[in-house]
Amino acid sequence: MHENTTPRPPAPNDIRLRKVLDDTLTAPHWPEGSVMRSFEHRDAQALYALLEEVFDDGADGPFDEWWPRIAGDAEFDPALCFLVIDGKGLLAGAALCWTSGFVKDLAVHPDSRRQGIGEALMRHAFLTFRERGAGHVDLKTNTVKNTAAFRLYERLGMIPVDWEG
Repeated sequence: MHENTTPRPPAPNDIRLRKVLDDTLTAPHWPEGSVMRSFEHRDAQALYALLEEVFDDGADGPFDEWWPRIAGDAEFDPALCFLVIDGKGLLAGAALCWTSGFVKDLAVHPDSRRQGIGEALMRHAFLTFRERGAGHVDLKTNTVKNTAAFRLYERLGMIPVDWEG
């Protein structure tokens, strides 16, 4: 089994954000016609394709390298990978979370943006981790390259913390 490797060092303008999971959390609102469900093994190729489409940096390598690395990671739990399926049956968005309370990837397909999918996925992740007893959820983003996501995280009450957490 693979172990979680050391994360890449922060790039310029990368920031670690945290949401304290208190009693002020609110339930997600899913866009009409969309359904949220947990990951199943058959979803691996579609999840990979979504991440490649959204992040378009090639950093994850080919699917045949990426999937064993993700599935074999000690922090991977399929129950913590949330998928949003649109009315056409297509993968519109996903949140891949680690068991440590870290949102590894949040991705919304470009054709499905500005519908509230990212916000709903984050709210769902917050509630799920609170139910599991976590005190907070963290993620990494870039304040310059990913300004829309950064603004979303700020609206959700996430605050900057040290890299070490």
